[in-house]
Amino acid sequence: MSRRIWIVLLVVLTAALVLAACGGAAEPTPAPAPTEAPAAAPTEAPTEAPTAAPEPTATPVPEPTEAPAEEMVNLTVWADNTRAPALAELAPALEAEYGVKLNIQEVAFGDIRDNMKLAGPAGEGPDIFIGAHDWIGELYLNGLLAPIDLGDKASEFFGPAVDLFTYNGELVGMPYATENLAFFYNTELVPEAPTTWEEVMTLAAQLEADGAVQQGYVLQPNDAYHYYPIMTAFGGYIFGQEDGQWNPEDVGLDNEGALEAATWLDTMVKDGHLVAGTDWDTMHVLFESGDAAMLMTGPWALGRIKESGIPYAIADIPAGPAGAGAPFLGGQGFFINKFSENQLLAQTFLTELVASEEVMQAIFDADPRPSAYLPVREAITDPDYAAFGSAGEAAQPMPTIPEMSAVWGAVGDAITLIFNQEQDPVEAFQNAGEQVRTAIAEGS
Repeated sequence: MSRRIWIVLLVVLTAALVLAACGGAAEPTPAPAPTEAPAAAPTEAPTEAPTAAPEPTATPVPEPTEAPAEEMVNLTVWADNTRAPALAELAPALEAEYGVKLNIQEVAFGDIRDNMKLAGPAGEGPDIFIGAHDWIGELYLNGLLAPIDLGDKASEFFGPAVDLFTYNGELVGMPYATENLAFFYNTELVPEAPTTWEEVMTLAAQLEADGAVQQGYVLQPNDAYHYYPIMTAFGGYIFGQEDGQWNPEDVGLDNEGALEAATWLDTMVKDGHLVAGTDWDTMHVLFESGDAAMLMTGPWALGRIKESGIPYAIADIPAGPAGAGAPFLGGQGFFINKFSENQLLAQTFLTELVASEEVMQAIFDADPRPSAYLPVREAITDPDYAAFGSAGEAAQPMPTIPEMSAVWGAVGDAITLIFNQEQDPVEAFQNAGEQVRTAIAEGS
């Protein structure tokens, strides 16, 4: 049976099921009420928040050479301006092989999640949308995510990336990229990468005393995401795990290791090695101009660092008393809208067309981050991406549970209080831990 005939049968079957459901006696179970959106870690380089969510715009897709005679099914995809062009190239193949018209609507990455919460239940959302793995907890509880079966393609994906998109034992997204922080250093100022955070402190003091840099190491305040590898190196954590599941009752923000990390941070500020008011862009400009020697950042910043011409190398996160610093492992992928009437077609599109070396390579080329698709991931020879992969071996998945929304503000505020020297570091993180526990208790 040809693919085209098979896909038509799927459409007929789906329509039959819909008609049968319309005559049933039982009323459908309503989707859970939307929950408040958690503040998210920077899965993209930080940008100024838009004042209003823009309307989706259509991305032009190549015209098919021959239009199918029968009426075609439309498959709508929401993608940002980076991924949309690569997906639009699939339109002719989808029409020729399956008789399905691809409708790519361009939506800003930062707007997709909130737009989905409104458009999905109203039946106005896309069939497929891209997003970050840390959206899953909220979207799942809002009834917006359909399960995905990778079938024979499962072995072609990076296992930890698949784990990121698995919630309550169910795969609810198809990953296309992973990301984690790594340690950058200026090779003219720092010939060898420091292996511990104590070495970072010593190097910073020496470079600043010699007048070689303004700051030896740069870190921005109010940023739990970039601080997390330091905290984990000393033994702190956010939530514990039991049987592979996050346990929100086990909060590690104020354990002994976390408080030791806070004290290290406080010393760096007191000694002038870290400065309040250093935002994300300033941090990178200092490094790219040679005024800072070391920083942690992700693959999203690699392009600008290369273009700056500064001599650099990428290393693993420095270790602490508890071992290697563990950055967050994050991921981006494709989701299927549970309110879509074309879920079977959407899954076929993802597993038959998108999950291919050609398309995954095009996505990587458009926005180079380590691919979640093994044939592309393993073929990349760029040493910078190999270095990110090495740093990512110690990475910990960013928790996707809704309770994570209580963490970002509490930890960010504690870091800022230390930078501003407004609170004792131990007290700041003890308060952060209690804030998270209280927020979780009040939300349960």
